[in-house]
Amino acid sequence: MLDMLVVGGGYVGLSAAVAVKQAAPHLKVSVVEAAPEHVWKNDERASAVIAAAAKMLEIFGIWTEIEPEAQPITKMIVTDSRTSDPVRPVFLTFDGEVAEGRPFAHMIPNVAMVAALRGACERLGIDIRHGLSATELKTHDSHAGVTLSDGSTLESRLVVACDGVRSRLRDLAGIRTVTWDYGQSGIVATVEHERPHDGCAEEHFLPAGPFAILPLRNNRSSLVWTERTHDADRLVAADDLIFEEELERRFGHKLGALKVIGDKRAFPLGLTLARSFVAPRLALAGDAAHGIHPISGQGLNLGFKDVAALAETIVEADRLGLDIGSINILERYQTWRRFDTFRMGVTTDVLNRLFSNDAMPIRIARDVGLGIVDRLPHLKSFFISQAAGTAAKDNPRLLAGQTI
Repeated sequence: MLDMLVVGGGYVGLSAAVAVKQAAPHLKVSVVEAAPEHVWKNDERASAVIAAAAKMLEIFGIWTEIEPEAQPITKMIVTDSRTSDPVRPVFLTFDGEVAEGRPFAHMIPNVAMVAALRGACERLGIDIRHGLSATELKTHDSHAGVTLSDGSTLESRLVVACDGVRSRLRDLAGIRTVTWDYGQSGIVATVEHERPHDGCAEEHFLPAGPFAILPLRNNRSSLVWTERTHDADRLVAADDLIFEEELERRFGHKLGALKVIGDKRAFPLGLTLARSFVAPRLALAGDAAHGIHPISGQGLNLGFKDVAALAETIVEADRLGLDIGSINILERYQTWRRFDTFRMGVTTDVLNRLFSNDAMPIRIARDVGLGIVDRLPHLKSFFISQAAGTAAKDNPRLLAGQTI
């Protein structure tokens, strides 16, 4: 019998396995992943990883492997305009460091992050099984049984669901969600440009939704481009010439000629919050527990916070000789993470509704607000430390750069 079974082999699932196994090597930990073994190598996307999460990756011993591929975000600017405006005034700027030599975030290619986490799993002896999804969940007094798509069953004292926003395990456990659709899709693409970005990230608030330009290595940038769903589908289906023409209208010409690299994809955007993060013998983490709008770039980092809190809860319970899968132990994890997740979900929802709006009174009010924040250095420092995840007093040890 396993001590912990992680269902979902993305960054959150792999991180959960590594965090627990590294701190408690005697525990038997396995991961099952629905995707075939080598699919992750084709992921062309990149993710923003905040300073607190980078500290956790340092504790895992994989940051030195990831860092050569990571692009520090050294500055961030925020504008508010229409697509047709010839000039986009900058209302807010942030310096990118929370401490000397430590940027508030890095942009990391997903391939580099998953490769490093998989390497850590291999070194720790964590078994990863591919091409398998959960089809049935049965809970017992001492363990849970998960039936997989190949007909086999794995038994574990604790099951951790990291299987995405449409989590099958969450449904099997009967956990309901609060969900609504924004009528928007996020277009994700990588572009190459002539001139260097100097580590500057930009967020342009446009009537259809935020348009984020996030710096990557080697004169490249990652786009998270929010549009109304029917427009996003049309843009992704268009040929590169039309797509790049629309892109230039939003991106501008300050970095020279643009060229789309690889695939461009659109993902529907909505808010999904699980009504409970735990059930008997089951804990939800990452998108299985919460799916939020990408306006703040915090989706993945919320998942890393889940990992750090869950691992600390499990390991400390194990050291006390307690049952790591009991509902009493899991409730501690839920109490730790639920409020922060709810707060971030509400914040991103309000920001999206406020800034994806072209009503003149609202535009004036939000621009005045941005301008006030820009003139108050202490308030800006507070916001940047919040974004970096370094300000929270109840941070798990891993996010503070400490071992469990």
